[in-house]
Amino acid sequence: MSKPDIENLNRDNIVDFIGSIFDRRGGEEYLGEPVTMGEHMLQGATIAEQNGQPEEIIVGALLHDIGHFTSEFGTFTMDDTEDRHHEDAGAEVLERFFPSVITDCCRYHVAAKRYLCATKPEYFGRLSEASIHSLNLQGGPMNTEEVAEFEQNPNLKQIIAVRYLDEAGKRAGMETPDYWHFAPMVKRMVDRHFEEVIA
Repeated sequence: MSKPDIENLNRDNIVDFIGSIFDRRGGEEYLGEPVTMGEHMLQGATIAEQNGQPEEIIVGALLHDIGHFTSEFGTFTMDDTEDRHHEDAGAEVLERFFPSVITDCCRYHVAAKRYLCATKPEYFGRLSEASIHSLNLQGGPMNTEEVAEFEQNPNLKQIIAVRYLDEAGKRAGMETPDYWHFAPMVKRMVDRHFEEVIA
């Protein structure tokens, strides 16, 4: 995603533009996991939908890793020795078009991993090798002060829900709908954002 593309995005084309990312780049490798980038995000959204989660969780799961595509540094690999901050790259794009709950699910899904590893030690057992590698690059489990600060986020519940879906969406061979199945939900979240802005 080039800067001119980002600058030309608007309420009318953002949903289709995200779809074009899934169509063009969804087949890229996902951090050495047994799924592609697109499969990973679609699996999280599908699991959320199958479990009757609200649309903000479904869309949050669908878009939480979009920063792997929007970051100027490219996709993370197991050879990386520094964090690429894909969560910030994605949130920077989403915050113009989506409610804060969607943006926060993207911006803080990495922090949520650190939080859960600090507050629920058993959560570490859910992490894949790639997630453990990135956790180490991202600062490891939170300390007490970081936990207290993170718990002040008004969207904490939704962020944590998307984090669990992040770990769940790594199933080789799982069948999911494509992005366009979820596009109407994405559009409703965009409309909600602009209605909130106008209000």
